[in-house]
Amino acid sequence: MKKLPIGISTFSTIRQENYIYIDKTQDAYNLISNYNYTFLSRPRRFGKSLFLDTLQEIFEGNKKLFEGLYIYDKWDWNKKHPVIKLSWGGDLRSVAGVKETAYTMFKENQKRLGIECEIPKSPSSCFRELIQACYNKYQQKIVILIDEYDKPILDNLDQIEVAKECRELIKSIYIQMKENDRYIEFAFLTGVSKFSKASIFSGLNNLRDISLLPKFGTICGYTQNDIETSFLPYLEGVDLDRLKSWYNGYNFLSHKVYNPFDILLFIDSDCRFNNYWFKTGTPSFLIKLFKENDYNLAEFEKLEVGEELLNSFDIEDISLETVMFQSGYLTIKEIEYLGDNTIFYLGFPNIEVKKSFNDYLLTYYFVKRTQKQKIQTTLYRVIARSDLQRLETVLKSLFASIAYNNFTNNYIENYEGFYASVFYAYFAGAGFDKIIAEDATSIGRIDLSVFIDDKVYIFEFKVNQTGALKQIKEKNYHQQYRADYNEIYLIGVEFDSHSRNLVTYEYEKV
Repeated sequence: MKKLPIGISTFSTIRQENYIYIDKTQDAYNLISNYNYTFLSRPRRFGKSLFLDTLQEIFEGNKKLFEGLYIYDKWDWNKKHPVIKLSWGGDLRSVAGVKETAYTMFKENQKRLGIECEIPKSPSSCFRELIQACYNKYQQKIVILIDEYDKPILDNLDQIEVAKECRELIKSIYIQMKENDRYIEFAFLTGVSKFSKASIFSGLNNLRDISLLPKFGTICGYTQNDIETSFLPYLEGVDLDRLKSWYNGYNFLSHKVYNPFDILLFIDSDCRFNNYWFKTGTPSFLIKLFKENDYNLAEFEKLEVGEELLNSFDIEDISLETVMFQSGYLTIKEIEYLGDNTIFYLGFPNIEVKKSFNDYLLTYYFVKRTQKQKIQTTLYRVIARSDLQRLETVLKSLFASIAYNNFTNNYIENYEGFYASVFYAYFAGAGFDKIIAEDATSIGRIDLSVFIDDKVYIFEFKVNQTGALKQIKEKNYHQQYRADYNEIYLIGVEFDSHSRNLVTYEYEKV
């Protein structure tokens, strides 16, 4: 069998050294045949860099590398273009660091293209000179490929003023593509976030965002068909339905896809289920946004947003929902059309992300780390055994362990969504596969439903109020589950804002 390209984003290496490659050249052919300036947003570790490198090899005319692939007999390999390739990396935690990185990238391109530029006055002028000098030497329109265009901003979201300065700096660089359009054949930019055109690409009105075009929905990532064909020999004995639940689910308005990093690491780790993608980056900035605002984490199972929240954001107005979607912690679960409006319902893409994100939130913001694992393990056991009398003790221990000083809102103890968030995070982090928040019935919404085997647990939460269990019974929340589950439990939990713990715990088996 072919080798696994773990951490390899160089197309020539993959093709020449017998690594497995999922053919994306049909997407590449369609892209470069129909567009001139394009942008693609995808979460990290999704194969953006490999696709960018593939484009470079196509434009440089390296036909031999594409033998046996879709594009091989369709592209005019005699027409070659010089390629300027920029990839942001290194220390970007200051404006000076971003400038130094920019100069380094430009010098590397000068050396590869055999061009010498004069000493530039600014990164912007250096990029302009590089474009024009490249065209003058080769007498061919050039191709510009920019990987992680937004990294100088994203790396500084915790220091907004620096992020703003970095935004203005890279904006002055990217505007050169508009001002030197006559020298450019094709430009392709990738990144995680989608900042508005006004804030980054001012004047670059012909930039086509293909991030949510269905025809490019699988341009990065592995499809279910890839798993059941190309990767099947590597997955002997693996439950493919479980693999799908753990790692599939990213939806870019086409077939759902897997993050390639997950699949490659899963196979390399003897097919052991783990949070491989999640471990490559911690969502600390997202958690900071969460704890500073009145978010109910349980609502992220089915979060309703408009199209504007998916498209872009600005540094001055950062939406947690938008950042979570663009960075891969949420994905599109459903779409609803209401007149001229489009409503998107977002949720966690799979078990890995749901479990890991909630576990991370618990570890770093809700509870004392030494107690989290013990409580989660006990929680799973008592639910699996339907030991609801013991559950009361576990829940009291859970809320007694919360580090409230981590939260900036002094009224957090009065916010019902906070308690629901803690509940949800514990259940999701403990490994319960199916959890439904705010499940709609004909006469109301169930705060939280937790499922395991043939059992369902219905929770109602109240803060400084009574009648939680009574409400479940009066509204017959359990009726919609009667046909599908053998055991249904109704649980009313009431909290006191002064003690910051539950004061009433009632349950009943239907």
